[in-house]
Amino acid sequence: MHREKTFAAIKPDGVMRGLTGEILRRFEKAGLKIVALKMAVPTRKKIEGTYHATDEWRRGMGEKTLKGYLDHNIDPMKELGTDDPLKIGKMIEGWIYDYWQSGPIVAMVLEGIHAVENVRTICGYTVPTVAPPGTIRGDFSIDSPVLANLKKRPIKNLVHASGTKKEAEMEIENWFTKEEILEYKRADFAIMFA
Repeated sequence: MHREKTFAAIKPDGVMRGLTGEILRRFEKAGLKIVALKMAVPTRKKIEGTYHATDEWRRGMGEKTLKGYLDHNIDPMKELGTDDPLKIGKMIEGWIYDYWQSGPIVAMVLEGIHAVENVRTICGYTVPTVAPPGTIRGDFSIDSPVLANLKKRPIKNLVHASGTKKEAEMEIENWFTKEEILEYKRADFAIMFA
């Protein structure tokens, strides 16, 4: 029945704004089961195990930044000292590590029907200014890539969610031991799918 597990995390801005309960509530109300949960200030190694950064990923981040700068008539050479997408991507990667270590995060494993896709839908598009209302990012964040880059920080978008089943498996293993992932039955699952 396409029941799967996925990884999600409430980032420091979500925790520090007191949105942890609201975010967990949204996942549970959507029929997702929380099977593992912990609060931590992540190490660099944990963050690296979450982002799986490659030069292709870094270059993509840099290209998105350059596009945003072009759209808003901002000179990347003046603001960042370079217009090389890979160099910009490496800067952003460093900002992401600093951001994740700026306060506690709440890491979790969620289980449910099409969990990877459903969690990403509940979170909303990664750029909050274009995330639709009704999503976590659309309802609680208004940050933009251009503002973030001008401030030399990543977008503060409240949550992280695995993008694929493969990423979910790697991220779950990065954050949780098998013993920390619990099995139990939710009443609504029996009602919906029995």
